[in-house]
Amino acid sequence: MQLFFLFFSSHLLLTSSFLVLFSFLLVPLFIQWRRSIHKRLPPGSVGWPYIGETLKLYTENPNYFFSNRQKRYGDIFKTHILGCPCVMISSPEAARTVLVTHAHLYKPTFPPSKEKLIGPEAVFFQQGAYHSMLKKLLQASFLPSALKNSVSEIEQIVLKLLPSWNDTTINTLHQMKKYAFEVAVISAFGETKELELEEIKDLYRCLEKGYNSLPLDLPGTSYRKAMKARKLLNETIRRLIRRRKESEKHEGGLLEVLLRARDQKMHQITDSQIADNLIGVIFAAHDTTASAITWVLKYLHDNVNLLESVTKEQEEIRSKLVEENRGLTWDDTRRMPFTSRVIQETLRSASILSFTFREAVRDVELEGYSIPKGWKVLPLFRSIHHSADFFPQPDKFDPSRFEVPPRPNTYMPFGNGVHSCPGSELAKLEILVLLHHLTISYRWQVAGNEDGIQYGPFPVPKHGLPVRITPRRNKTLVT
Repeated sequence: MQLFFLFFSSHLLLTSSFLVLFSFLLVPLFIQWRRSIHKRLPPGSVGWPYIGETLKLYTENPNYFFSNRQKRYGDIFKTHILGCPCVMISSPEAARTVLVTHAHLYKPTFPPSKEKLIGPEAVFFQQGAYHSMLKKLLQASFLPSALKNSVSEIEQIVLKLLPSWNDTTINTLHQMKKYAFEVAVISAFGETKELELEEIKDLYRCLEKGYNSLPLDLPGTSYRKAMKARKLLNETIRRLIRRRKESEKHEGGLLEVLLRARDQKMHQITDSQIADNLIGVIFAAHDTTASAITWVLKYLHDNVNLLESVTKEQEEIRSKLVEENRGLTWDDTRRMPFTSRVIQETLRSASILSFTFREAVRDVELEGYSIPKGWKVLPLFRSIHHSADFFPQPDKFDPSRFEVPPRPNTYMPFGNGVHSCPGSELAKLEILVLLHHLTISYRWQVAGNEDGIQYGPFPVPKHGLPVRITPRRNKTLVT
């Protein structure tokens, strides 16, 4: 009997110990489960394994992709693109939270393959003190006081380019890429004839092909060639830095700003950091601006009355230039209100930058939902720009809507907050200078009957908008 009670007591003790141990393991799980009820993930679909909904996003009209999910799930929903779990947001308030008021919780991020090609120390990928320092130096290069000296240089590029289009059919996107690339190089390196610049241009073109290819680092692939070009770019820029240091001529551009900051011991900047940020500036100022100009020409082609209004405004400025026997100045570009509204409406309607990538640096809450650390968070600029709540009749191209400033946080063609594009004024300037000369002297007609949009990666008119450029008849200068 004693043996039975001893056995029973031992068994009871082991059972009690097991229950205590089990409760220690179970309670945290129970608490986590209880929390998950209150802190749930946003609704949505993650699509196929790994691929997710990437193909849908990049092969169909992004307006449909975003609006369909917004109608089904609301202003915040989850998806899976480019191999990453994502949360997409389409309310101005949530976008402001991510980009401005709580920006420290959402770091800028790019796919690793693309970050390697641009350069890991470029301003896009930074936070904290290093980012603040770079942003100030970049802004110094793109302030109106600095851009004033660039107007004549940009105008010379336009005057050299336009005659080559006369009485020919051009691929608008390709030609605008050439134009934007030349402006971007001047912005980065200044107006200079140094030998290294031609090599830099060739290497960057090779890098660009790999940037928009599959990231397969295998012999013969575009990505492998781009990685080799990126290494050579770094070496070439270092050689250019040494040459300028020896000659004590900085020659202008962002490179001069960065070198002066280093020479004056204002900041500790390595050659590698300088190279990454110069390449970053060319990258940022190239494709997006070319796409925007292509859309401007498309909208003006489709809206003849707007084209004539732009032309009239430019003729008034041109008559003054002829009278004073001079070229365009910064002040002239500030006297183009209607043309500027056309550009604003183009950036809203086309929404070249459909969204931007951020990454949650820790578990965060947003609009009542839980977003795990490491998830991507994408403010949807396109959805906000095409919301009838903020822009009535959003599918109508109507520059007059910008006669009144839009509601705060509803118009973000260059992003918002500390990571907004520092080169926005440069982009608008080069569009204005081109439109001044193009609308006064030429007209363009779309070649072919096929209409539509293609995505790769930015939305552009189909086939890059082939147009026939002809001299403008019945030119009249206002007197």
